[in-house]
Amino acid sequence: MTQQAGTEGTKPPGARGDGAKTALAVVAVLGLAALAFMGVREAQRARLVPDGASPPSFQMTKHAGGELALSDLKGRVVMLDFWATWCPPCREEMPSLVKLAKEYESQGLVFVAASRDDGPTAPQEVDYFLQRFQPELRPYVVYADDNVARAFQVNALPTLYFLDRDGKVMDAQRGMLSEDGLRRRIERALKR
Repeated sequence: MTQQAGTEGTKPPGARGDGAKTALAVVAVLGLAALAFMGVREAQRARLVPDGASPPSFQMTKHAGGELALSDLKGRVVMLDFWATWCPPCREEMPSLVKLAKEYESQGLVFVAASRDDGPTAPQEVDYFLQRFQPELRPYVVYADDNVARAFQVNALPTLYFLDRDGKVMDAQRGMLSEDGLRRRIERALKR
């Protein structure tokens, strides 16, 4: 077997720095992806009810019985979450929502968990979900029909709104938030 001298362990000209070029390309792609994501998030926010708007007050049926109108909650900050039992991000976010609702209730926060489960079996599906996964959610659940969802421009779940003490929109978010993200939004809403 013969070996050629001087070829072992060397790279052809132009091959040096390929790792740096690849890393630079990856950073550029990630940067573009981040910009696109921020643009999509901003576009989603733009399609929600704008800050300062007064959404119409609807009567929503409470899961535990009775009716709830958002106008009845004036004087308190409302955290209105549109969710469904079949929505994985909703299910994942719900324990944080319930925990924070309890934590900030004494400061004037009211949590309304507006279920988008529909059809004749919706109450049974929600009840099963509550019993099996989230029993502490029960007192917060109401049913948001298509008219309520349309008024709040809900076309994806979860969708979260904060209403100020006058019942006006002060913040809105489409998509799941971390517990820290929720906490920041709650504290900002309560300071207004």
